[in-house]
Amino acid sequence: MREIPKWLKDMVAKNKAAYHTSAARIIEKSLNLNLLPTVCQEARCPNRGECFCHGEATIMILGSLCTRACKYCAVSKAKPLPPSKEEPLRAAELVKMQKIKYLVLTMPTRDDLPDGGAQHIASVVGEIKKQNPLCLVEPLISDLGGKFEFLPVIIESGLDVLGHNIETVPSLFKEVRPGASYERSLALLKKAKEIKPSLITKSGLMVGLGESDEELKRVFKDLRGVGVDLLTLGQYLAPSAEHYPVQTYPEQSWYDAMKDYCLSIGFKGVMAGPLVRSSFRAASLYEECR
Repeated sequence: MREIPKWLKDMVAKNKAAYHTSAARIIEKSLNLNLLPTVCQEARCPNRGECFCHGEATIMILGSLCTRACKYCAVSKAKPLPPSKEEPLRAAELVKMQKIKYLVLTMPTRDDLPDGGAQHIASVVGEIKKQNPLCLVEPLISDLGGKFEFLPVIIESGLDVLGHNIETVPSLFKEVRPGASYERSLALLKKAKEIKPSLITKSGLMVGLGESDEELKRVFKDLRGVGVDLLTLGQYLAPSAEHYPVQTYPEQSWYDAMKDYCLSIGFKGVMAGPLVRSSFRAASLYEECR
């Protein structure tokens, strides 16, 4: 594994320092009171301090245990518990308590559920909208195990943006995402647009796993080919020595060039940088579609 360059260590340290501020602790306390885990904490996101300071967080619904074993992810892998019947209400109350205007919902992959968790996602979105009609909601969903017959349940729940991350290039899927499929992810994003053409869709990729620029550009074109509107691009940081090793650390100038390319082929909004994650500044990215 290549050593993290000093410039990136400094960026991570700055954001982690914000995690210990009073503003960040207020958000963390509210999450704990409502018994809601966040991908910010479960996946050890380097931006969680900065986001918490701005009153932003990504709620992880459907538990914090995943049924797949992607080699880049820090989320725990084990047999999950059944979905919590109280979770939709807890999520809606958190939004009201913190006066959240834009909420991202993420989830572990739930291959154990007959619908991949679709009905539960819809219930959470529906309850949030019922109690907080002005709150914008962006579910970042799994591929539902290919059970696309349940996708309309999510799309018709009142969501504002549908996110699904393609994560990496096709040549790396077998190695780092053995339980997933590049074609399946593209098919889900395509199906979402077919169900509701006006729906804003979003995807994201990690870089630094050994992909080439040419491979990335082919993925960008594939995503645009199925109508994806918004894109995030960020550096993969291995959560531990046991996870997939980092191969490269592109600097910001590289991200700027990739952003320009993506905008040139039709993406409506792109956020790209070493510490960019799929939910980072999600509200700002959404505004670029309006």
